[in-house]
Amino acid sequence: MQNNCINYVEFKSTNIKETKKFYTNIFSWKFTDYGKNYIAFSESGLDGGFEYTEVPIINGALVVLYSDDLKKIQDKIIFYGGNISKEIFEFPGGKRFHFLDPSGNELAIWSLK
Repeated sequence: MQNNCINYVEFKSTNIKETKKFYTNIFSWKFTDYGKNYIAFSESGLDGGFEYTEVPIINGALVVLYSDDLKKIQDKIIFYGGNISKEIFEFPGGKRFHFLDPSGNELAIWSLK
């Protein structure tokens, strides 16, 4: 993993089972299940995942960057006019937070630590 580089992309899904079937059958992507509401994919050129949602999907993609130091990068985002939309939280495999850039685009940054 490279620091401060795009590492992962997440999409929304209103039906995890059908999403998995669709991308497996068309592109032969490989999937890992993380409970009933999340699947990760690989062998697509860039790893990513699908998160289940019941709300209509408006902007279904979430670009996820990697950083060695979440607190430091979070402070820089705030200093340069970004807003934190989801505070640092733990997930299987690490920690992450979400932010909005000055134009309102939401991205996430994760770390192993």
